[in-house]
Amino acid sequence: MSAQKPATWAYSEEFITEDEVMDAARLRGVELGCPPVMASVGALLRLLAAAAQAKAVVEVGTGAGVSGLWLLSGMPPDGILTTIDIEAEHQRAAKAAYTAAGIAPQRTRVITGPALEVLPRLTDGAYDMVVIDGEKSEYPLYVEQALRLLRPGGVLALDNMLWHDLVADPATRDETTTTLRDLGKALRDNESLLPALLPVGDGILAAVKR
Repeated sequence: MSAQKPATWAYSEEFITEDEVMDAARLRGVELGCPPVMASVGALLRLLAAAAQAKAVVEVGTGAGVSGLWLLSGMPPDGILTTIDIEAEHQRAAKAAYTAAGIAPQRTRVITGPALEVLPRLTDGAYDMVVIDGEKSEYPLYVEQALRLLRPGGVLALDNMLWHDLVADPATRDETTTTLRDLGKALRDNESLLPALLPVGDGILAAVKR
């Protein structure tokens, strides 16, 4: 087994760059205290959305709109992003970012509220992709809803699944780390999914629903 070299990791993380609109949204996210996904993660989300030809995407955790911009750039021109966040201020920032990027208003459905109240109201099997980047303690419940929402062949993507390098350390057993570690194993062993855990950003677990 070969160890990933720091220089290689840094090179791959910085391989894809962001434009001025994304840079501005990223800075706004930092100001609001909702750290955006790294550019490498955004590029992966764009790739997954494009590969799935995802016309209907659900995002848990709007933030300041960085991940949404990446997703929209990979979706077809008529694709619609439904993005959920409990913080209205975050969503105002995201809407401003979408407008600055020239995204037509009808391509985004921005819903303010707890994801666990919003997700059950969405239609079974109607979505091509679900992206989860919300409250870590609620990840297992988000996934339960996501698997209901996804069509066969749909893509599930979860951010922070390596959680600051803690998930890989079996001696680390705090609640958040344990929740994410156990969830990763459950998704790995779920026969209805084809999963992969990727060391991109803070760790992306991506899976295709059979």
